[in-house]
Parts: sequence; C-alpha cells; structure tokens
Amino acid sequence: MQTNYHILILFITALMPPFSHAADVLFDVHLHYNATDAALYNPQQIIEKLDRNGIRFAVVTGTPPSHTATLYKHAPERVVPVLGVYHSYKDKTQWIYDTSLPDRVKQALDAGHWHGIGELHIFAKDRHSPVFRQIVKIASERQLSLMIHGDPAVIDTVYDIAPMQTVVWAHAGTFPYPDLLADYLSRYPALYIDLSVRDEQIAPLGQIDDSWYELFLKFPGRFMIGVDTYSVKRWRHLDDAVIKIRKWLAQLPVDVARQIGYDNAVTIFAKSINRSR
Repeated sequence: MQTNYHILILFITALMPPFSHAADVLFDVHLHYNATDAALYNPQQIIEKLDRNGIRFAVVTGTPPSHTATLYKHAPERVVPVLGVYHSYKDKTQWIYDTSLPDRVKQALDAGHWHGIGELHIFAKDRHSPVFRQIVKIASERQLSLMIHGDPAVIDTVYDIAPMQTVVWAHAGTFPYPDLLADYLSRYPALYIDLSVRDEQIAPLGQIDDSWYELFLKFPGRFMIGVDTYSVKRWRHLDDAVIKIRKWLAQLPVDVARQIGYDNAVTIFAKSINRSR
C-alpha cells in the first residue's frame, strides 16, 4: 500500500503545472529531526523522502540536537544543521530561564558543524530574558542565523540587540498578516520569513490570496518555504505538504516562485552549503 501511495503522489505532482525550474528542486528551511522521528526513520530514509519530493537542501534542527548531527554526518552535502537548544520538550518553555544555556551553546558550536541556532520559541512577555539576549549576541558574533518562533515584539528586541542579525522568522510569525509582515520587512533588512505551515492562510482552498500575492511580488527576496516536521505525522505526510506548497508557488510568476522555493535560501545559507561540499 505504501508503494502505491507514493506512486499516486508522484502522479499527482506530474499533473500539476510547473511553477518554474524550481519545480524540480526546493530548499526547505524548516525541518525537525527529533528523537521520536529518529526512532522511526533512519537518516537514509529521511534522505529518500527529500529525494522523492525534490528537496535539494534542507535546514534541519531537532530535540535533542544529537539526531540532527547524525543526519548531517550521513548527508553533509544536503543538510544544513541548525543547533537546537532543547534536550527535551519541556525546554521549549523553560530555556529562557536556564542561565547555563549560553555557555553550553558556545561549547556545542565550538565542537560541531552548526550553521545556525534555533528554533527558539519565545514570546513578548519573555523578550527581555538575559539568556535570550546572550544567545542573540552569540549568533551575532559568530555570524550565524537565528530561527525565531515568536511575536513581533521579539523580532524588535533581536534588532535592538543586534541590528544586522540574520533572522528566519518561523511560520511568518505568530500574527501572519501581510500588512504586518510588509512593515517588518521594510524595517529590518536582515529579516527573512519562513512560510512553513501557513499554506491555508496563503492559499485558502488552494487559491493564493491577493494580499499574499502582492506581498511576495513586493518582497520576492525575503521569503522561503518549509514543511516543519514538528511531529512524526508531518514526516509521514511530507509528500502531501510539499504538494500544497508547490500548488501555491505555481500561481506566482516564475522568477518569484524560484526565489521563494529555492534561491533565497541558497543565498542565506550559501556559506553553509559550500562548507558542506
């Protein structure tokens, strides 16, 4: 049955109109390879999933980070490893109080092939956390990207601390409204938007919304795609998620679709890709 399912997915994809040359190659900037995922899918199986979906490169983080490191060692030419700072799921809400974390992050960065830090879950009430401030400074000093899952106020705080910091704002933020995003992209030239799990907002019932269409045309160099495998279920249905992304990308002009689907991520993570080859 699994083989028949994959054949069906490939058949559906083949019937879709190509949105650009990037129809055959994507760069996913938001994948997790957690302990629960590693228990079911070994690194080779993960790479096979990426191959089947035309994902040439992938930014991967995980809880704990050791599984991301294992995946990177298996495919250093494909995986851009980002240091997850959580060792268990409870850390998602507690890391901002862990005063030992900045030193541990420095040690991990010194010891591994990490090309970014995140995904950091942090919201407005915690934006003045001294631990968060130190992590931002570490990323800035080492010229590493930060993936932030947080409110607009958190983004403001990052740029108060480090005005030139490259930030990947996960899921187009907690308030994914085109007008708000346009405002923030105008304010902060080093801010980029990860569109993972926002397909329903971008393209309700599969048809791209006019306000999102205009936003992409206004800032074509600032958006990137991702699936966000936050659970085993997301890995299991990766094919379906990629089809949704390709469907709304196909409704954009060819050059804009290629930028969002591939080129922008290549630009941001160029050093990481070159180091891995």
